[in-house]
Amino acid sequence: MPDRPSRQSSLAHAQHPVPVTARAGGPLSGRVRVPGDKSMSHRALIFGLLAIGETKVSGLLEGEDVMRTADAARALGAIVHHDGPGAWRVRGVGIGGLREPAGVLDFGNAGTGSRLMMGVCGAHPITTTFDGDASLRKRPMRRILDPLELMGTTIVSAQEGGRVPLTLRGPREPVPIIYRTPVASAQIKSAVLLAGLAAPGETTVIETEATRDHTETMLRHFGAQVDVTKEGAHGRRIVLKGQPELQAAPVAVPADPSSAAFPLVAALIVPGSEILIESVMTNPLRSGFLTTLREMGADITVENEGNEGGEAVATLRVRASGLQGVDVPPERAPSMIDEYPVLAVAAAFAAGTTRMRGLQELRVKESDRLAAVEAGLKAAGVTCTIEGDDLVVHGTGGEVAGGGTAATHLDHRIAMSFLVMGLATRKPVQIDDGAMIATSFPGFIALMNELGGDIA
Repeated sequence: MPDRPSRQSSLAHAQHPVPVTARAGGPLSGRVRVPGDKSMSHRALIFGLLAIGETKVSGLLEGEDVMRTADAARALGAIVHHDGPGAWRVRGVGIGGLREPAGVLDFGNAGTGSRLMMGVCGAHPITTTFDGDASLRKRPMRRILDPLELMGTTIVSAQEGGRVPLTLRGPREPVPIIYRTPVASAQIKSAVLLAGLAAPGETTVIETEATRDHTETMLRHFGAQVDVTKEGAHGRRIVLKGQPELQAAPVAVPADPSSAAFPLVAALIVPGSEILIESVMTNPLRSGFLTTLREMGADITVENEGNEGGEAVATLRVRASGLQGVDVPPERAPSMIDEYPVLAVAAAFAAGTTRMRGLQELRVKESDRLAAVEAGLKAAGVTCTIEGDDLVVHGTGGEVAGGGTAATHLDHRIAMSFLVMGLATRKPVQIDDGAMIATSFPGFIALMNELGGDIA
């Protein structure tokens, strides 16, 4: 068995765009399981690298982003084997055991993988160069570099604004810090905690708004000591005891709630639909999307609750629903930041106005998602505006014209969101390029068509 599935390079997407069109048809029905959670998949490989022994991972997302992290783990000294669909083994080198990579760590489009690995490498006495595709080169890395510099990392070189390609040189021993994150970001928090593993004493991260806690959960799973307490109304203080000896531990990756969002919204807006989505992670810090949809009147039932990889999971039964516009508060953003594009699609079919507040982080994702969503909605005949950091969508109450082409800007979630829209619009909806969907959801089109969709 080869050590990795085959893939196209991310750069090829920009050179050879693949237009895709979605058309309305009959109701969606069936039972599906979406790929493994992307956040946990990146972390499973990283912790496998940092642990002593062999970590077995099941359910790993084999999208391009995660494969870049697997490549980086190999370059840093781990032995990484692919045993079959979703099944991987990582023999780690332990904290302090990273080898200096022979070449550039190319993360393609992977913002999570690159930022978390900067935390790992920046705290080790090695020199590491990070790069990525055209999209990643536009994304801000200064937010990661600032705390790393406080811990002793040297920024050897970087592009304007601290963007990749950039080179880090780690200290002989990093300095533990107390760091208050400037924005709600699990990536910043995780980079600091991963760097803190190599530091003596205690490293503390303070969040004003609690973000997804997969790093804290996995730290404990691999044997680190992490204490979490409340900080203010919505925040948390995370204290990590440095220089543990992490021990290999099995990781079962549950289905990704951010990927489940696409068939879920499709079932809500295509009349007569009823589907089941199996083993979806229901971590409370990832559940803002379900909370919002239920406020809008969505018929979503939780069944077969269980646990996979230390995370709560459940099967979601979703039925077509008449939706109502709602006001989404800004403090909910960290628990649903990746789902706003497809929420905007649901809002287009709802009766009344939906205002999504405090979406400044959408401007610095794989694309400026705020602008991309607005443009795509308008191309489909939906009235919407951006007001400061808010997106305001005036829903039609059930019928959307469609007929336009959405520019994806090499962003997988923009691509999938507007293909979902096209399954329920009067006229087909086209996206300019669907090649990058494989970064997070390989098999998306086949899965949607298996449910009864018409995407080609």
